[in-house]
Amino acid sequence: MSPMTANQLRQKFLDFFASKQHAIIPSASLVPDNDPTVLFNTAGMQPLVPYLLGEAHPLGRRLANAQKCLRTDDIDEVGDTTHLTFFEMLGNWSLGDYFQQESITWSWEFLTSPQWLNLPPDRLAATVFIGDQHAPFDQEAYQLWQEVGLPAERLAKLGKKDNWWGPAGQTGPCGTDTEIFYWTGSEPAPAAYNPSDKRWVEIWNNVFMSYNKQADGSFQPLAQRNVDTGLGLERVLATLNNQPDIYLNDIFQPAIAYLEQVSGLSYTNNPRPLRIIADHLRASIFLLADEKAITPSNKDQGYVLRRLIRRAVRLAHNWPRSTDEVLVGVAESIIQSMGSAYPELVAKHDFIVNELKKEVTKFQVTLNRGLKELQRLIETGQPISGAETFMLYQSYGFPLEMTKEIARESGRQVDEVGFQSELVKHQELSRTAAAGKFKGGLADDSVATTRLHTAAHLLLQALRQVLGTDVYQRGSNITTERLRFDFSYPDKMTAEQISQVEAIVNQQIALELPVACQEVSLDEARCQGAMGIFDAKYGERVKVYTIGSESPFSQEICGGPHVHNTAELGHFRIIKEESSSAGVRRIKAILE
Repeated sequence: MSPMTANQLRQKFLDFFASKQHAIIPSASLVPDNDPTVLFNTAGMQPLVPYLLGEAHPLGRRLANAQKCLRTDDIDEVGDTTHLTFFEMLGNWSLGDYFQQESITWSWEFLTSPQWLNLPPDRLAATVFIGDQHAPFDQEAYQLWQEVGLPAERLAKLGKKDNWWGPAGQTGPCGTDTEIFYWTGSEPAPAAYNPSDKRWVEIWNNVFMSYNKQADGSFQPLAQRNVDTGLGLERVLATLNNQPDIYLNDIFQPAIAYLEQVSGLSYTNNPRPLRIIADHLRASIFLLADEKAITPSNKDQGYVLRRLIRRAVRLAHNWPRSTDEVLVGVAESIIQSMGSAYPELVAKHDFIVNELKKEVTKFQVTLNRGLKELQRLIETGQPISGAETFMLYQSYGFPLEMTKEIARESGRQVDEVGFQSELVKHQELSRTAAAGKFKGGLADDSVATTRLHTAAHLLLQALRQVLGTDVYQRGSNITTERLRFDFSYPDKMTAEQISQVEAIVNQQIALELPVACQEVSLDEARCQGAMGIFDAKYGERVKVYTIGSESPFSQEICGGPHVHNTAELGHFRIIKEESSSAGVRRIKAILE
């Protein structure tokens, strides 16, 4: 039997849950909406937190999707057989609807039914929460597994480290979980499950959200109980195909074969650089194709993107083919492998290729000189100081992680604490006059971000009035202190244009306009003239926020949150207007 492909596994999962009356929702952006505490969505549930906390989702209470995720915690481990930066998380959710019985029953059906994955039941095992001072033993899950056909010998009761999920941050929804394992050994599975035997590989995690962790560390019952499951597509695919190497799937193999050809390296004998380049280029093209318009830069998501591309450049630097040709070739291969599932890759093909070439060219100008300087420092036999590491960062564009990696290859240490000290010193010297002037004293974080979220709607409409209707939103980031708003416009705004935009926004605030929300179909929203920038992420039912009643000032498709009246906003002020990327400008603004 031929190996299962990534597209087949993804589609089977979505088809199964569609048959269980789940709405199939598209993947959200890799960048969380209005959450400055994390750079990327690292799990399928992150974009759904408002709905897990009780807000009604436009498409109902049963959802499923394949979510794009990116994690950099284990980036130094990429190159082995199991680690990735970008990955897909398949998930299904119940928002206060079904709970453990349906979740476990359906998991068993999907895994073992001949119509779906057709896995042998005697190769499956599961774990459940044993209980502690915060929550009791999960007797219900333990019993349900036995009812569907899993013998008690292949059920384990484990503690919070293994069978408790969340919250994603310091506070938020969390609860017990049950993890499902598959026997990967060549011999028949043992009668009993042994958690220490690594031939049992986790393939699915079903989280039963019943609690909301508070800032004081206590756990309060959630207003609604939810189910949140996660099945990592790449790892499960490797398990199902009995492949010990996660890079042997149909997504990566064409790229690996291409890299062998252009490098002269053998994947069998020297797989690490080929895996790193394949992984980093896949993550890079998804970042470049993202709806939030991410491009290489020296901060935030752009910094991660630059780091991924530059690490790939360094590994391919001395190969026979030109480095930009190598990187573009890998990108082309990944786009071909994944473009049918993620059409934004195809739509932004030319932009992806051009940005890769630009970053390769920019980095290669200084790479040779930087490598020579770093080699000189290594040859002294001394640890590389913080000041020297910062010099490599500032003068040659070497991220700290790259310097560490090259130094480690030669057995040298890097003074990371000293580097961070130098970096902070540099940031303090270059801080703008606007820094430190944000107002405080708000009741809580949610009030501040809600006010700024509504202000963003006013800002977009004001920009379109002043600069023209070709202006569209290209991304936003909201903290408790400021609004950062990216929009399409080719030129630097004049001081007069900035003043006009401020005046229009403040006029709407002074008019004390009501802010109303209604759920309508996507077609109805378009007929109403509602703004909607990222059509691909919308479902059939959407929320439209209208500011103003008789003659609305703004109508946008949005998930919220918003104030009830513009009078709640205070005074709006733009503190900075700058370039974000080619054809995209960025405004930073505050409410006083």
